[in-house]
Formats: sequence, structure tokens, C-alpha cells
Amino acid sequence: MTDCIQHIIEPHVQDLGGFQARRLLPADALNLVSPFIFFDHLGPAVFPPGKGVDVRPHPHINLATVTYLFEGVLLHRDSVGSVQEIHPGAVNWMTAGRGIVHSERTPDYVRSQEATLHGIQTWVVLPDEHEETEPWFRHHPATDLPTWDEAGVSFTLIAGEAYGRKSPVQTFSPIIYLDVQLAAQTHFTLPGNYSERAVYSVTPGLQINGGSLEQHRLAVLSSGASVDISSESAARCIVIGGEPVGERHKWWNFVSSREERIEQAKRDWLEGRFGQVPQETEFIPLPDESNKKEQPL
Repeated sequence: MTDCIQHIIEPHVQDLGGFQARRLLPADALNLVSPFIFFDHLGPAVFPPGKGVDVRPHPHINLATVTYLFEGVLLHRDSVGSVQEIHPGAVNWMTAGRGIVHSERTPDYVRSQEATLHGIQTWVVLPDEHEETEPWFRHHPATDLPTWDEAGVSFTLIAGEAYGRKSPVQTFSPIIYLDVQLAAQTHFTLPGNYSERAVYSVTPGLQINGGSLEQHRLAVLSSGASVDISSESAARCIVIGGEPVGERHKWWNFVSSREERIEQAKRDWLEGRFGQVPQETEFIPLPDESNKKEQPL
């Protein structure tokens, strides 16, 4: 580990029913890289004809979920009435606020043939003053996001601000969220202008300040210093980070600055006080205390 790296986080691999997710956050070493409290690398998974993703309706509070795909298609539905497919390079941002319910499924027409799913799912913490905001959902097609190339390195700004550019995706606190693809023998400099930053190695071949970063690892960077990210061969990484938002409690799909708010959310879901997702009749039951695995989507 070099001086510029505070932690190297290894994924916890989880079977989600037909495909795997590599969960990097939360981790034993730290709960979040502010404002990101959840980071899943989904797949790549190949589904045979007739199969796909079926994440039944489930609730969230006091956070935002962000879905970004490399390959595949998902259909999002939620309790504020949104029905939206997401395709590679686009962003689905769902602000849970005071409470929302959503499902994610492979569309029926995609199930007629073999299909691949590959992407990143994150949860973003809302600042205290926005935790109970009205829930909303917004979709941003790939053509809306800032993209640029510099010396063989291709950047997509998923959310936040970086390199003098700003994503149209609405956020609630300072944030950097980048998808970076490097051609062989190229590099870029990540400035130290956010208090918290991390680099995830989607592929092998990445180096940070000359030190190798193994594939599927999240390197949490030291605060303040610029770092050089390079690759001997074609490679891809995700950069996340932002400014501290304070400590958060997390249970199942619920995140809040207040433990009592999570307890209220448990009761609300158990007693059916969350909204309904149109065209859905299933739901994920509240788990017992010994089995509170988070849903990935």
C-alpha cells in the first residue's frame, strides 16, 4: 500500500439469485466514502433465455440510489409512478427521502434471448437537512452526461463536478462520480479537491502512483493529495467521493442519521404504510434481525 492509499477494500461476493454482486461498501474498514455508503459491482452475468433479474418491490429512506450500467437493460418501477428502462451509459437517480418503494427487473422482451447484465449500483447519503425530502426519480440518458477524451483516456461524469465540468444529475452535496476508460500506456491525474475519494478497479491493469491495484478492489485515497492513475493495458475504473456528511446508521435497505427513524421505517414496512409500486403485486418482506441482507438494486 502506498502513502496515497488509506485502505484497500476487497469485495464481499454475494449470490443474488442467478448472478453475483461484489459488495465493496459498507466494509469492515469503513462504512462509507462520503457520500457513498453502498457500492455494488453487478455481474457481469449472462442469463439464458427466459431468465433475468427480478428484484421485488422493497423500501428505502433517507438516501438516493444510483444505477449505472456497462451492459444490459433493467426496468425500474417505483411508488411515485416512475416506469423507466435504463441502458448502458445512462443514469437512474432515485431519491428516497422520506420513503419510496421500487423494483428492478429484466424487461420481458430482453428475456426472449440470452442477455448480459453488468454495472454499478451505489447508494448516496442525503445530508441531514434533506433526509426527509419528498421522494423523486429522474432518468438521464447517456447523451446528457459530460464525456470527454484526453490523451487516450475517456471520461464520463456520472454525477457531481470534476475537471471543470458538471453533470446534470441533481445531487444534494458535493460529489465526484466518474467512469474512466484508459487505453494501453495512458494515465490521468486525479486532483485532491475532494476530502474523500476512492478508485474502484473494474478491470485488471490499473496502477495508482506506480503501485498495482488488483482487479475488483476499492482503493480509498488519502485526503488532499493528487494521484496518478495509469494502465499498461486497456483498463477501466470508477472514481467516487465527495465531502463528509456525518455518521449514518444502516439496517437492511434503510439508512438514516437517526436510529429511531430506522425503527420507524421497519414498522412502516411491516404494517404496509409505504407506497405501492404500480403493476407490481410482490414485495420483499421485512427480514428478521438475524437475516437483514441488503438488496442490491
